[in-house]
Amino acid sequence: MIDVEKINDVLVISFSENSKLNVTVTQKIKTEVIKVITPNAKVALNLSGVSYIDSTGFGMLLSILRHCKNSNATLKLCNISPEVMELIKLLQLQTVFDIRESVDDCIKSF
Repeated sequence: MIDVEKINDVLVISFSENSKLNVTVTQKIKTEVIKVITPNAKVALNLSGVSYIDSTGFGMLLSILRHCKNSNATLKLCNISPEVMELIKLLQLQTVFDIRESVDDCIKSF
């Protein structure tokens, strides 16, 4: 479900098989992601390949963000497709999440 790679001291989490973050996969993904986030971690969620996120997917992202804040971890999102970015703007979540263009931008910004 997820791929985790450590680049420098940043956890880069990608969604390997999922082009859609919807009700069928979000609970399992959320559980896996929360397991790998340690206190004070630097986390980049790589949304490359994700073309659609439904309300449960956005709920999952917000839950992960809440978990990070409670763990003093830092979360950034990157590689967001234009379709998903439209939804993020529609829901006005661009002010809630730290959004970067690429994984490299995420890593440099920590």
